[in-house]
Amino acid sequence: MSLFGVKFFVLALFYFFTVSSRPTGVHLRNMDSFIRAVRQVEDSNPGLSPLALVRALRRTAGHDDMMTIHFLGGSYNLTDAAGLETAILNASSFSFFDKAIHHIVTDHGEERGVVLASDGTTVALAPLLLGIESGLKAKMEGTTAVGIFPLTLGRTLGLSFLSLQDFPASLRLGPNGCWDNVERPKVFKLSRPPTLATDAMINGGMDGAILGTDLSNLSASEQPQALSEILKGYYSFVLSEERGLDAVTSHVSPRRRELSRSILETLDLHSQLMETLTLVWKLEKTEWIALDTGVSKAVKDGLKTFVHKYWDCPQIIPRCQWGAKPPQDTPIPLSLPLKFLYIHHTYEPSSPCLSFTNCSRNMRSIQRFHQEDRGWNDIGYSFVVGSDGYIYEGRGWNLLGKHTRGHNSIGYGVSVVGNYTSTLPSRHAMNLLRHRLVRCAVDGGGLAANFTIHGHRQVVNYTTCPGDALFSEIRNWEHFRD
Repeated sequence: MSLFGVKFFVLALFYFFTVSSRPTGVHLRNMDSFIRAVRQVEDSNPGLSPLALVRALRRTAGHDDMMTIHFLGGSYNLTDAAGLETAILNASSFSFFDKAIHHIVTDHGEERGVVLASDGTTVALAPLLLGIESGLKAKMEGTTAVGIFPLTLGRTLGLSFLSLQDFPASLRLGPNGCWDNVERPKVFKLSRPPTLATDAMINGGMDGAILGTDLSNLSASEQPQALSEILKGYYSFVLSEERGLDAVTSHVSPRRRELSRSILETLDLHSQLMETLTLVWKLEKTEWIALDTGVSKAVKDGLKTFVHKYWDCPQIIPRCQWGAKPPQDTPIPLSLPLKFLYIHHTYEPSSPCLSFTNCSRNMRSIQRFHQEDRGWNDIGYSFVVGSDGYIYEGRGWNLLGKHTRGHNSIGYGVSVVGNYTSTLPSRHAMNLLRHRLVRCAVDGGGLAANFTIHGHRQVVNYTTCPGDALFSEIRNWEHFRD
């Protein structure tokens, strides 16, 4: 790593991962618990504005750094925040909010200041709330929103790009991790040493950018909902059995990648990030960093990694998150890139899965059937597509599956949860597979650019998989071959 790279790394680590002496606590760390705590404060303080509350939460978490003050003002100096810390204390929730929002990563790889959302993804609360506050401030003051991108994603991404510019692209952002228990989450452990922009920080940043933009765009006659209702509408939703996400017109968390892309892709992100970093250096009085001629290239390269990983690729729920059992034998690595993609349906379970809870239960059922009834080493599929907006990791990108007899070493096997003999999966689920997963695989080196799509039945004689309806559909897809 270059001298400037080392300095960036040290500066950024100091900026984001300062060791905290705050106790860990035993509260459940899920979004539902956080929303309930917010609702309790609102119920105890009738007439409390959402802007005043979110400012009080910033004050509680100690997030009055110079850049936040530059865009939002200091929470201690804002009159509508006066006395609200006492209100939170009276609601017996100061300690909860303090630990729930304050983001750190410990030396043991535990990420704090993050919560498990009901869709199975992990969200850092700090960038989420900063985005919401930015949007509320613009709405209530009747001004143009400023600071949403720098506060939610720009600062985190920019510092991460610079601190790890000499590292491989795959290590410049992330990682994800897993909870100790998805039903009663208390500890979230990362899968490898973190960058400044962990998956949870980026999820929270994307959500903050979406919700902040939505709030800032409310018409003059519209009043923002209570903070608990803003969060509940985005994270706590029920999909209809008929159409799933296809029927959803509101903004919800499973769509964070496509929504954040639609909002931010119109910006010149390279210029936005350079301006954000320039502001950081000015406020921190470290303008000397801008003398490094490699800064612009590091940002450009980092953005390419970000776009591929978080916009082109779909969100994939890792094995540990859905409760996978370990393989019963040593996994065999694949030789990449592969030339084929084989489409399946699960048949059983026969219904689409519409929530993280149901999809995870289905994944465990499929793995149990493959391991116990068929005697296989592991779940056979490479990936499984749910109708909840997510793809679930089976054997993954790099390990040999057992999905298409005689062809496992030359292609990925991807199955859609449900029986598609007479009906089709949701349009959203098919697009995840047809466009997002495929593009991710090609750009990431898993699939050859000239790969071929086959239905399971085309290469294995004894099956009607992936069902008549789905097979008729995929015959119209790019890369399909008879």
